[in-house]
Amino acid sequence: MSSDSLHRWLEAAWIGSEVGTLQPKYRAVLLAADGLRPGPSDHTSEPILAAAEQIARDRLQRTPLETLPHIQQWREAFRGFGAKPNRTRPSVESLLRRLDRGLPRIDRLTDLYNAVSIRHLVPVGGEDLQQYVGPLRLTRASGGENFDTTAGGRPVVEYADPGEVIWRDDIGATCRRWNWRQGTRTRITDRTTRAVFILDALPALGITELHDAADHLRQLLRQINPGATIVARLSVPRANPVPPSAPVSGA
Repeated sequence: MSSDSLHRWLEAAWIGSEVGTLQPKYRAVLLAADGLRPGPSDHTSEPILAAAEQIARDRLQRTPLETLPHIQQWREAFRGFGAKPNRTRPSVESLLRRLDRGLPRIDRLTDLYNAVSIRHLVPVGGEDLQQYVGPLRLTRASGGENFDTTAGGRPVVEYADPGEVIWRDDIGATCRRWNWRQGTRTRITDRTTRAVFILDALPALGITELHDAADHLRQLLRQINPGATIVARLSVPRANPVPPSAPVSGA
């Protein structure tokens, strides 16, 4: 995809006004990238994630996890649509709670966005853009949207609950409960060459810090993917999505 095509894809993405009603000051930075070099975790991604782990551990020694303002706000946001944050945690909190035993090394791209997440205390998700059908959007579920996942090591289809906040495309949910769990259909793998990264922020993070996190992720992506095309867009809740001017399928 050219830079223009990536821009058009991002322009077609939207956040529903019903999400704004729930959290009026919610913001997201979307990064779309093409020309990525996929693969398992390696000597390029491992030290980046390890350094971020140490920075996060040092921060938590000074400030307990439960008192971090952005974590507190995400817990309240989850309660706002009926989720129990002690059972379905915001993604950044789940990562921080795994620091003592070390985060799993999954693949090069996932290692990078996990590093940005724990270093900047921001939920970050990464998705294989080529698996999308229709535009990316954040909405409240009507209930019953398909969600491809696994249970007991086997693929299963679950369904979104009415009212929960989901990222989705034309086929179904791609991430449930805002940033709790990503689906298997669109997840990044060690074959992904085209991806979209989502950085979620509530007011406690601050718009400057949100952009700093996005800039850091862009820098890391370019560091281990020389020649990649990367574009970004700040997205906010809006009432009337703008119809795309070109096809928005990731393929």
